[in-house]
Amino acid sequence: MNGPQQVLPGLTHLHSGKVRDLYELPDGHLLMVASDRVSAYDHMLEPGIPDKGAVLTSMSLWWFEQLADLVPHHVLSTDVPEQVRGRAVVCERLAMYPVECVARGYLTGSGLADYQATGATCGVALPTGLVDGSRLPEPIFTPATKAAYGEHDENVSYDAVQASIGAPIAAELRRVTMAIYERAQRVAHDRGILLADTKLEFGHRPDGTVVLADEVLTPDSSRFWPADRWQPGRPQPSYDKQYVRDWLTSPASGWQRDSGEPPPRLPDEVVQQTRQRYLDVYERLTGAPFR
Repeated sequence: MNGPQQVLPGLTHLHSGKVRDLYELPDGHLLMVASDRVSAYDHMLEPGIPDKGAVLTSMSLWWFEQLADLVPHHVLSTDVPEQVRGRAVVCERLAMYPVECVARGYLTGSGLADYQATGATCGVALPTGLVDGSRLPEPIFTPATKAAYGEHDENVSYDAVQASIGAPIAAELRRVTMAIYERAQRVAHDRGILLADTKLEFGHRPDGTVVLADEVLTPDSSRFWPADRWQPGRPQPSYDKQYVRDWLTSPASGWQRDSGEPPPRLPDEVVQQTRQRYLDVYERLTGAPFR
């Protein structure tokens, strides 16, 4: 997999994920850097999407402010090395909970696949007759396990989360996740955007305080749909890398997911269209121009 984007003098590189690189600062705090890397179907793609790391970082910072009265967040400072300015934050070192906290207000993706197979999503029974893009009767909490790089997150039941981290913490993570989703979907709706679902990560401080970590409500962790184009029964237009996925699975790419071959290089047009979607949702949500 891709390593860190660059060496940062005086910092210790700890980990590189699909998008983010994590470093340790001399004082023990962490530097989280969002890259322009893009992945799909468990493959890293070339080239990256210009400005993607900066958009993800700026969006997360904006949302952390909108949610500050609901839950503390891990960001300590945006005073970062010049090489990564605009796409990195200094953050607390937390003990992370081993669960992806997912809230869904609409049925699509893995939630739809679960529903089609079982009539439920993560053990939550749903009405019959729902289709791709259906609005759920009420938002639901559908947790997943955290997968290692190159593997899929796996949807699990709430009972499984309770067994993993204990009933009190499971209840608190569910409560906070749903409070965040309720706030965020209201903000997005006021701006003509539907928040179909979102994935959150939490950790805790030594005193047990639950803290919102990683990224929050970005196009990489959430599905944002234009409200005026919502039409249940089909895949929805979206402000994220779905454009990349759609190209990869189209005849134009010439690639077969089950071929065992790596995906082809992304054409310039796909890169630019994807970049524009990231910028559009940032500007529409925040009301501010990017840069």
